Parts: sequence; C-alpha cells; structure tokens
Amino acid sequence: MTAHATLRTLFKTFCQVAVVASVWGNCQAGAIVLTGHDPDFHATLGGNLAGARNFNTKAIDYVMDSAFNSFVATAPKFLFVESAISVPGGHTVGKNGIIASGYVEGTDFVAATAATLGAQLDLLGTGYSAIVIASDFGGILTQAELNILNTRSSDIIDFLNAGGGLYAMAESNLGAGLTPGGGQYGYLPFIVSSSALNQSEVGNSVTAFGASMGLSNSDVNGNASHNVFTGTGGMSIVDVDAQGRILSLATRSKITTGGVVPEPGSVALVGLALLGLAAVRRRPA
Repeated sequence: MTAHATLRTLFKTFCQVAVVASVWGNCQAGAIVLTGHDPDFHATLGGNLAGARNFNTKAIDYVMDSAFNSFVATAPKFLFVESAISVPGGHTVGKNGIIASGYVEGTDFVAATAATLGAQLDLLGTGYSAIVIASDFGGILTQAELNILNTRSSDIIDFLNAGGGLYAMAESNLGAGLTPGGGQYGYLPFIVSSSALNQSEVGNSVTAFGASMGLSNSDVNGNASHNVFTGTGGMSIVDVDAQGRILSLATRSKITTGGVVPEPGSVALVGLALLGLAAVRRRPA
C-alpha cells in the first residue's frame, strides 16, 4: 500500500471514529461519585465541617449538572437513602449533614428508608434526577436499604445511562456494623474492589480531576474516611490518601455491569493518534 493509500485509509478510519464520538456525544449519560469519606457525618460533626459540606455540594453538583443529567429540568430533586433506626454510637443521622450542606428536605430532596425505598426508586427519572446514598459508618445506611438498592441494580444502571446521577458515601460495615451482609456498592456491580479502612484524613490529596470538580486538598483532610477503592472500574480518581490509595471515584459515562464504557473523548483520541501516525509515515526519511 502506498503512503497516499495508507493516509486515505487512516483518514477514513478517523472520520468513522469521529462519527461514533459525535453520535455518542448526543446521547446523554449520567454521572457517578463514589467516596470512602463520610461527609454526611462530618458536615455536622468533626474537625472540618466546611470541607465536608463542600464535598457534598461539589459531588451533588457533579451528578446533577443539567448539561449531563437529562432529568434535572423536570425532576430537580434527589432521592436520599438512609435508615431511620436509633442512632448507634459513633454514627449520626446523615440527612442532617445533607441539610447542613444547604439542601432543604421536601424542596431539594426526599428521604427514603427501606420501608419506602422500593416505591421511591420507581420514580427515578420522573420524580428524581439523582440518588444520594448515606454512609454506613458515620451515617446510618443499613443492610435493609443496601439490599434493596442491590436488587434494583439494573434499574439504577438504566437510570444512569438515561442521564441520571448517583452519589454514594462510605460503605464499609465499620462502626456499629450496619451492613454485615456485605454487598457494599453492589448496585454498581463493577465496583467490586473496595476495602474497609478507618483512617484520619491527613496527607490526602485531590487529583487534577478532583480539582476540576471544584474540590481542593482542604476539603478532603481534617475528618475521617472508612473505605478505599483498590480498582477504578474505569472511573476517574478524585482523591487519594497519603499512601496513594484511592478514596473517591467519579465518571460521566455510559456504564454496563462490567464497567465504564470509554468516553467519546477517548475514542476521538484514538482517531487523532491514527491521523498522527499517517502524518509520520508520509514524512520523507
């Protein structure tokens, strides 16, 4: 094949890739933020109230950005998931931390326990544009709510792929042991690599991606965290601890039970690489 023929072939491939990226770009995908922090607790209790509150607002802003979340215009509330049990020692009502972060119950969100969660999940996309899930240490998410979320995994994934959002805080079964049956983050089956770990927030750092969300190092230090992620599932890393372990993940992408589908920008980069290769091959020796 001549250099000109090679260039034509590669350029055709690039154009096809660009079309795929363009088509994908017209299909909205929702957003996900997962964190080992428990800012629902620390927004009212702890050494860095402002940091916890800012983490909540930036995470909720990210999953409810109307440029990506197709439901915000008609369903501007989020569904907050947490139990109503008597609060064990070392925990608090996570809903209070959401309120302390500037959200009004009934106006900005509706709270659901295991008793009401199934019916409320039926309203995803019509009544709610996002799901916010309390921590199980710090907040009072219990196995009852987690089991329902896990059972409805396919519905949640469909909701996300249609443009919805999801923000979930620490799930570890630490503290009072509210999720002893396991299945932490099981509503997103590709997140199978989280590990319980209690640690003080010292030396944590936000990545460039986390900074793009509006977070800073001051938001992720000064309180405590309760799990780390030992894999990304294709998501972007938001912040890490002093040992480089992953504390938070986020993405705006289509997802499957197996993981995150590459974003259009990544597909376009492949096309650009092919075009660059063609230019190199055309250059005289």
